[in-house]
Amino acid sequence: MTVRRPAVLLTLAAIVLLGAACVVVVVARQPRSADATTSESATVEAAPAPDLPAVSSPAVGALFADGAHYCTASVVHSERGDVLLTAAHCIHDGDGGGYLSGLTFAPGYHDGIAPFGYWTVSDELVAPGWTASSDPDLDVGFATAHQVGATKPLESLVGGNLLATGTAFEQPITLTGYPDDSEVPAVCRNTTSKQDTYQLKVDCAGFPTGTSGGPWVAGQDPQTRLGTVIGVIGGFEYGGDDPDTSYSSYFDTDVLALYRQTTART
Repeated sequence: MTVRRPAVLLTLAAIVLLGAACVVVVVARQPRSADATTSESATVEAAPAPDLPAVSSPAVGALFADGAHYCTASVVHSERGDVLLTAAHCIHDGDGGGYLSGLTFAPGYHDGIAPFGYWTVSDELVAPGWTASSDPDLDVGFATAHQVGATKPLESLVGGNLLATGTAFEQPITLTGYPDDSEVPAVCRNTTSKQDTYQLKVDCAGFPTGTSGGPWVAGQDPQTRLGTVIGVIGGFEYGGDDPDTSYSSYFDTDVLALYRQTTART
């Protein structure tokens, strides 16, 4: 089994939005493929982004520990503008383990450059089912990002993807992740499918270790490179043991609950 987070981190103790609407969808625990309904909405304006590689989204970036990037995270819209989304196994060891410490996030990272700087990761939160037994159906985590001296929240600088739960299993997405041996993100567009009741899959070549936590974004705007996030690389086999096929825990009410807990304490 290949974990798409470098093994060395397993011993540590322990996402520009322009007039878009935030969508958080409420559903029952049982997944469904019917059209989702909107329960919350908001708009936020973001400053123009600096030059980025053509494939990059400013709201997606690399997670760093001990000076090296090891996982991927993204900004999701929130009232405070500081919420990150990633895989649970990127921030917590699971199965009786603890949260990782000393993490930083670099949105839009490429070629050794952090165009928006490095942001301290805190307030990590994963589901009890992950902390107790590394439940692959709950391999989703949230955190907040802060920077000493910053006068604006992160989302006002880079924008944020909208968060949706209870969406269809099959839909076209843009998948982004940072391989640990690359200084630019891997990006792929394909259509998702159902792996099982609480798992999604997508065939995209070139997503090895380091891409865990990479967002699955539906309806990505070609100009802002933002859309609606419906999954992250993780779940079954920690995201997959084949770099050409990736998995995600299905976003349902458990994920919505984690998001609300995170935004309630920020």
